[in-house]
Amino acid sequence: MQANVLSVFIEKLWWVLPVIIVVSILKTPWFKGLLGEWLVKISANYLLDKATYHAVHNVTLETPDGTTQIDHIFISKYGIFVVETKNYTGWIFGGANQPTWTQKIYKTTNKFQNPLRQNYKHLKAIEAALDVPFEHLKSVIVFVGNSTFKTEMPPNVTYAGGYIRYIKSFNQFLFSDDQIQELLSLVQTKRLRPSLRTNREHVKNLESRLTNNTTKTCPKCGSDMVLRTTKSGENAGKQFWGCSQFTKCRSTLIN
Repeated sequence: MQANVLSVFIEKLWWVLPVIIVVSILKTPWFKGLLGEWLVKISANYLLDKATYHAVHNVTLETPDGTTQIDHIFISKYGIFVVETKNYTGWIFGGANQPTWTQKIYKTTNKFQNPLRQNYKHLKAIEAALDVPFEHLKSVIVFVGNSTFKTEMPPNVTYAGGYIRYIKSFNQFLFSDDQIQELLSLVQTKRLRPSLRTNREHVKNLESRLTNNTTKTCPKCGSDMVLRTTKSGENAGKQFWGCSQFTKCRSTLIN
């Protein structure tokens, strides 16, 4: 009898588990980041002239301390635009010179790394890889999702399609057509091949760097890591670094 009831239950509700899995994936910082990058990629495809702005997406470059990943690069005669995407909800507070910014959702407050500082490293990696003047590189931050800026942001920190207007505001010629083709070729030569293996190695490099830093940043979502102590189990009393956005992000590092 019990077996029959269980069989009927499974037959009628077999779809619940896949739905739970899909919903869980949709809520992960990894998927939100991926969605943000996709939205920027699609909007650029329709709103930026492909003959003027040459896009390269998901670029991983080697750096002296490992690797760095760049969401989008747009190479044009007006400069090289390096775009970092952030998918956040709630109110966003921040300033150009602050090391961390704040996300506030109702009574919950979270800290995350200043994306301008994060993107600065991307610019330095491109400067070294392409051997171009640093002033020809333009940092652009794009927030997507249901977020609102509650403090005045620099003009290169934009929301949704605002980054298109910012990029198009530059009109001084910096590169010739031949130089643009050379730069595009260099990017393809210097980048690591896009693959799951490249992504895994990049995360390992981040974790290795963070383990040796007193200030730690989450390798998955970019938020601050917090030093915590295990309260129970065989590892009780041991310390570890946990993401400050727990439970939204469950990334941890061993202390």
